Amino acid sequence: MNKVLELTQTNPKIEVAIDYVFVLIGSAIIAISFNVFLLPNQIASGGVSGISTILHTVLGLEPAYVQWAFNIPLFIAGVIFLGKQFGAKTLAGTIFLPFVVYFTKNMEPWTHDALLGALFGGIGVGLGLGIVFRGRASTGGTDLAAQIINKYTGSLGTCVVLIDGLIVLTAAIVFDIEKGLYALIGLYVTSKTIDLIQVGFGRSKMAMIITSKQEEVRTGILNKIDRGVTKLSAYGGFTDHERPVLMCVVDQTEFTKLKQLVKTLDPSAFIVVMDAAEVLGEGFKRA
Repeated sequence: MNKVLELTQTNPKIEVAIDYVFVLIGSAIIAISFNVFLLPNQIASGGVSGISTILHTVLGLEPAYVQWAFNIPLFIAGVIFLGKQFGAKTLAGTIFLPFVVYFTKNMEPWTHDALLGALFGGIGVGLGLGIVFRGRASTGGTDLAAQIINKYTGSLGTCVVLIDGLIVLTAAIVFDIEKGLYALIGLYVTSKTIDLIQVGFGRSKMAMIITSKQEEVRTGILNKIDRGVTKLSAYGGFTDHERPVLMCVVDQTEFTKLKQLVKTLDPSAFIVVMDAAEVLGEGFKRA
């Protein structure tokens, strides 16, 4: 694995090729999830795929054609209004995703239960999008529309929520309220899955330690837990005396050991613990 990382860092062409692989694999996962979970259960959980689900049910239009009809003009508009930062990788995702949707359209649904469709469809779409984002690209669609609107309104988050919310509301009107609620579930699961793929499964703890025995605690962490320590300059709000803070990041499995060590060395130590979703650097995951 380390050799692969070194190759990608020293050979930009390999890095670009890996990005394209991520985009194509992620797009394929999204497309298959759409065909086996979302479309057969009429789950329109936002985005161009949600629009294609609605139009397929109401007008009988082929979802892949609808997605191409929306994605390609939106990509062109994005280049015109936002510049060329999207690049060929996003164009590849924009074209390839509907292609896989069309190629796999005859796959049998994996469930006819709307709740299961929303849950696993959301997971599949989130997994695919997370992989595409790892390839430093996107699949275009309504996210580009939101970015274009954001350029003139200044609120990207609001634009995304409004567009996806409008699609879900339309689904609730076209199908029924229950399908609209399932679509919201799918949208929520998708967002959480993207977060999980982006930051990884590993979780760490960051401890901020205020102690009168700084040197003993610092030495103990370095020698007994084998983790680095950073000393932050701070002052007590009540006393206005200098009270340096020791900051240390450890794996979840090491946290209990750290807590016991600090309490043994200084029972009156003040410890603040926070979750660290992603830690990059020596002793943890490489960037």
